[in-house]
Amino acid sequence: MNSETYIDFCFARKGEGNFSPEVDSLLKDLFSGKRLNWFLEEKQADGADVVIAEIKGMSPFQTEEEAIAFIEANAGEPFWHYLQGYKIFVYPNKRGCGSCGTH
Repeated sequence: MNSETYIDFCFARKGEGNFSPEVDSLLKDLFSGKRLNWFLEEKQADGADVVIAEIKGMSPFQTEEEAIAFIEANAGEPFWHYLQGYKIFVYPNKRGCGSCGTH
C-alpha cells in the first residue's frame, strides 16, 4: 500500500551555474516509477550552487527507514557527492477511520 511521502534534499556544488537540470536528472533516475513529484529551487551563494528539492507524492515506502534504504541502494555517486542534507517524512496509509487504524 502506498504512503504519503515528503522528502527535502539540499544539494550543493562549486558555482558553475545551471545546477537544477542536473539535480532534476538525478531525481528522475532515482525515483523512476515512483509517484513522486518535485519542485527545485536554485540559489547561488559564496561561490556555490545550491538546489533545494522538495519532493512529495505517493510511494511504496512504509517508513522513513525504508525510504533511506532505497535511496542508499539506488542513488549514484553524483547524488552522494552533491547531497548536503535531507529530511524525510513517510505517512503510511492506515486502514479504517485513520485515527486508530483498526476500525
